[in-house]
Amino acid sequence: MPVVANSIKFGTDGWRGVIGDEFTFERLALVAPAAAQVLYNTYFSTVGSRTIVVGYDRRFMAEDFARAVADNVTAVGFDVLLSETYAPTPAFSWAAKQLNALGALVITASHNPGTYLGLKVKGYFGGSVSPEVTKEIETLLLDGVPPASTPGKVESFNPWPSYTEALEKKVDIAKIRSAIASGKLTVFADVMHGAAAGGLEKLLGDRVHEINSNRDPLFGGGAPEPLPKYLSRLFEVIKTHRQTDKSGLAVGLVFDGDCDRIAAVDGEANFLSSQILIPILIDHLTLRRGFSGEIVKTVSGSDLMPRVAALHNLSVFETPVGYKYIADRMLAAKVLLGGEESGGIGYGSHIPERDALLSALYVLEAIVDSGLDLGDYYRQLQEKTDFISAYDRIDLPLASMEVRSRLLQQLQTQPLTEIAGLAVIDCQTIDGYKFRLADQSWLMIRFSGTEPVLRLYCEAPTLEQVHKTLAWAKHWAE
Repeated sequence: MPVVANSIKFGTDGWRGVIGDEFTFERLALVAPAAAQVLYNTYFSTVGSRTIVVGYDRRFMAEDFARAVADNVTAVGFDVLLSETYAPTPAFSWAAKQLNALGALVITASHNPGTYLGLKVKGYFGGSVSPEVTKEIETLLLDGVPPASTPGKVESFNPWPSYTEALEKKVDIAKIRSAIASGKLTVFADVMHGAAAGGLEKLLGDRVHEINSNRDPLFGGGAPEPLPKYLSRLFEVIKTHRQTDKSGLAVGLVFDGDCDRIAAVDGEANFLSSQILIPILIDHLTLRRGFSGEIVKTVSGSDLMPRVAALHNLSVFETPVGYKYIADRMLAAKVLLGGEESGGIGYGSHIPERDALLSALYVLEAIVDSGLDLGDYYRQLQEKTDFISAYDRIDLPLASMEVRSRLLQQLQTQPLTEIAGLAVIDCQTIDGYKFRLADQSWLMIRFSGTEPVLRLYCEAPTLEQVHKTLAWAKHWAE
């Protein structure tokens, strides 16, 4: 058992692995009771509950693994509220808070390819647990959790009604529905075969055009990640729509596998990542909703975010990459919005959790209230802030963890002074190495903690310079 337990490691948001290899029923039988016990040790004094929410997405055998979690958690004495259907991960985070549970255990591998599954651990407050809590789970795995003399009980529940009711109250839902019904706004939703399927329809009615809504554990041979390379069908659908209907506004909304990440496509079929959506949301929520509070961004977030925040006299707090760090800040300060470049966005008025469906509603509200296509809204913000930039990132597989160690040592002992012909004027090490260059562009080099992968991020005045800088970084690494 210790050998198996030692090989189970939590990443930036839970534990995940290849089904049948790292992720098995045997290993889940170790992790689930340990996670339940640590949730109890950490939060029982606050909530006084022994109940844990268990949910799942639409991946291969996800409901079977969720049932196994429920069985193993009740065996060590905890009560379980087991979802009767798939739902977004934020719906289970919401349920944990709403139902006064210790937390939630969610079977999902988020945006990973279909061969993966995993377990996310959420706290009673409705967000990801801290790194300290996941470390305690890893430690407890070595000892195990003994069976209880009196097992807990399992009850089923539907997470959707309470969740969608809460989201409807956050926006002017009637105005959005009216714009769709009148043809002023056409909404396409690429749910990527994931847990967002049916979500916008529950909120906005059946005039939402949903694509890739069937359950496909192989995700069409790709991955349920909101990146342009997986969105060819959505691009084509919007281009076709634009040819036949030039009168109203159109938008495509993209959701990852467990519906906690979002991206969008504007009416001209241009991809808009959260690097663009977050500035739009900051502007909309302050200008039209009167929200206030701190903006929390990860170190890989666009420089446009603090510039738009400055327009509205909002302070900015920067964290390492990983939404759990944003969630921690949300619990400690008054936050308007917290977001990361990979698509996770959450709100201080909701729960300390990224929530793609709520983000989608706010994006739609911004379009309806402004009367602008998302692409035009973005260009207006660039003009207001006098800041035009492009952004991209690449994930570079390395030959081995030894290569990873060598590159890391090189960065520590031989600091870079010039990148792609530009002088390095500053280096930030909050998470990896973020090099600010002479023209105020930046390159960030960050290593995966669990696999031999190098993540390279860049923002620069032009896409040409972004690609030049990333090519330089790739050549440096190789």
